[in-house]
Amino acid sequence: MPLSHVGIPVSDIAKSKAFYEAALKPLGMGVTLEFGPDDTESGGTAIGFGGEGEQGLFWIGDNERVGEGIHIAFEADSHEEVDRFHEAALAAGGRDNGKPGPRPHYGPNYYAAFVFDPDGANIEVVYDKPE
Repeated sequence: MPLSHVGIPVSDIAKSKAFYEAALKPLGMGVTLEFGPDDTESGGTAIGFGGEGEQGLFWIGDNERVGEGIHIAFEADSHEEVDRFHEAALAAGGRDNGKPGPRPHYGPNYYAAFVFDPDGANIEVVYDKPE
């Protein structure tokens, strides 16, 4: 079953929006939908990110409890996209949690990078096809 969407709570919507706009740009993703407090169940802001023509695949929202141990993996189209994500995420204020490179313990073609977002969620970008 394909992933429909993922949402995570954030403590600072503006800071997190700026982080994800920069970090996801190398993957061809940007803000696709944004809802204000009057339009959400939580009474907070919700921002959806996706590729061209997509509704929100990945969501951030405030006015909810920020969780721990969140891990989300995005699929890249090449090793270069993984590298660019890592660079962009660090430049946007993310913290390194694993430089781009092979992860053979996850699979023979698994190439990934990991960063912590502004709230400490572990964000991964992976390319796992033969080069």
